[in-house]
Amino acid sequence: MKNINDKKMNILTFDIEEWFHCDFISSDKNWSNYEVRIHKNTDFILDVLSNYNRKATFFILGWIAEKYPEIVKKIHAEGHEIGCHSMKHKLVHSMTPNQFREDTNRALNEIEKIIGEKVIMYRAPAFSITKDTTWAFEILNELGITHDASIFPAKHDYGGFPSFGDAKPSIIEINGIFIKEFPMNVRKIINKPIVFSGGGFFRLLPYNIIKRWTADSDYIMTYFHPRDFDEAQPMLKHLPLMRKFKSYYGLKKSGAKFDKFVSDFKTTSILEVSEKYNWNIATKCII
Repeated sequence: MKNINDKKMNILTFDIEEWFHCDFISSDKNWSNYEVRIHKNTDFILDVLSNYNRKATFFILGWIAEKYPEIVKKIHAEGHEIGCHSMKHKLVHSMTPNQFREDTNRALNEIEKIIGEKVIMYRAPAFSITKDTTWAFEILNELGITHDASIFPAKHDYGGFPSFGDAKPSIIEINGIFIKEFPMNVRKIINKPIVFSGGGFFRLLPYNIIKRWTADSDYIMTYFHPRDFDEAQPMLKHLPLMRKFKSYYGLKKSGAKFDKFVSDFKTTSILEVSEKYNWNIATKCII
């Protein structure tokens, strides 16, 4: 296979969850009381990808798979890759190892029974695998996960792994097991690392900056949510002020900005990169 190590990697990924899952405080017992917006917002993403003939990786929340299996079926039927985004969007470091195992296993079962194949990719909610919860990789390996995209190699509100090392495809080794890791990319601004390729910073920054930084980078790992393009979504009033700003700022123009990004850049998916990447020379991260 052709080695793409020396070529640009613009990886397109989505975390498929509802608009209210940006709240890590409220109990999921209240989720049924919220307005359903996931169908319309996911359809927007799929339509943009179809317009430009792009394939991507979709990390599905188990709760979404259980409640709206038709969404998972549609994503899969359109030829996109399917990964797991936990069952109930709980932060990894808020769970015990057994709780994490049960949560992940349940989510995998829900997704796999819909698509009829093994799920081998995972992303933690809010990148919440930290240096104190590396046991999560052993459990992921136990459950058949071979590719992970949970590492945020800088400080983060709900996690972060600043000591991870370079933001590029790597191999995590822990207690004799190996997982292929696709971390978030970072850009340093006044020596402060930020992630501009998804979430709040993608909505905050002018598109010409995002375009220039993307063009200058050999490795881009995007992360978008259906709510990122929904300017009409309700506002969760009890969110902390900074969290509210990060979740709602820039929604009016984000859909057009996303369309422009997909148009301007040749994007790919995690497994497509993994199949062509020369893992023999990848950095090993022993943790």
